[in-house]
Amino acid sequence: MRSAALCSPASSEGHILASNLCWRHWLPLGNGLQVSFCGRIDCFSTIYIVLLQNFSSKASCTNLSLCNQAFEIVVRHARNFTNSMFRTHYQNMGPRALKFVGELFTDVSLYILGSDISVNDMINEFFDSLFPLVYSHLLNPGFPDFSVEMTECLRAARRDLKVFGNYPKMMMTQVSKSLQATRVFLQALNLGIEVINTTDHLKFSKDCGRALLKMWYCSHCQGLLLAKPCASYCSSVMQGCLAGVAEIDNHWREYIRSLEGLTKGMRGIYDMEHVLLNLFSLVRDAIVHVQKNEGKLSATISRLCGHTQQRQYRSANYPKDLFVDKKVLKVARIEQEETLSSRRRELITKLKSYSGFYSSLPEYICNHSSTVQNDSLCWNGQEIMER
Repeated sequence: MRSAALCSPASSEGHILASNLCWRHWLPLGNGLQVSFCGRIDCFSTIYIVLLQNFSSKASCTNLSLCNQAFEIVVRHARNFTNSMFRTHYQNMGPRALKFVGELFTDVSLYILGSDISVNDMINEFFDSLFPLVYSHLLNPGFPDFSVEMTECLRAARRDLKVFGNYPKMMMTQVSKSLQATRVFLQALNLGIEVINTTDHLKFSKDCGRALLKMWYCSHCQGLLLAKPCASYCSSVMQGCLAGVAEIDNHWREYIRSLEGLTKGMRGIYDMEHVLLNLFSLVRDAIVHVQKNEGKLSATISRLCGHTQQRQYRSANYPKDLFVDKKVLKVARIEQEETLSSRRRELITKLKSYSGFYSSLPEYICNHSSTVQNDSLCWNGQEIMER
């Protein structure tokens, strides 16, 4: 326990008492939690790690989980809106269309989570699969199921003839930009958590250990068992021990500023919530575009794909209103505001409250451990002095 390089000579009695003493430090962490540490050289390291773990859970992990849940809710509502449109206004092809809708939004979820799937490919596949249904159920109702060859011909014709107009391209642009912004946002959150977690494993130098030993125990070697370090002395020692951690401070603050800027930019076509919840209207408009051009389109398809059945002429029924009840749509969007946009704002607010975490660690540890706050006398590393 006693070191000639650190401690002044002390009585054998004081040495024995100091050797056997287990000094308990109490660190309040909120929610009634207190952690007890035995006074050894690794005491400081343990305090530091608990602080980091507490910080990580409060500043990032919980909020990341909530954000993930909110994104999943948006995708689910967007899929339900699109399904409702098909069930309500295109009942004859609705059941088969739901399969393609489900595949599209499954791909959307996978993309958000980091899949390498192309947004253009997922949307092309959706419209490629949808056109044979639209052609057989809306342009040629009552026609039996197409052969595999006819189906493949219709899929190819969809792209060559641009049967859905410019709507697939519009969807690609909007979905690509909004999902990319969302994925970058989630990647940034994960990066922040990784940075926090890496600081859990920092190794403190031997000089730090000697300084801590001197601050916490050398007063014991002189028989001053109740002496506590002076606040200024503690702060100086902690700043030395945490010099490497303090270097993270500027990068941490810049990270929060960048994340806030990214969040503010997630508007319009960069806002996943706005884009996905309105996808059903783009799909609707794309189908209406096909119906409006059915005369010319059917003749061209017959020449390309060899379909000679007499087309059943009829007046096209173009939907004019929203396909989802406006009251339902309003309620759902309010719910999303509470679960996604507000979650992002809540996360940034929480992170900003921790922007000075690394630079304030020395002061925080000193204020919540064994330093003198109200007593008039304290230990300065050499002797007892007035605070």
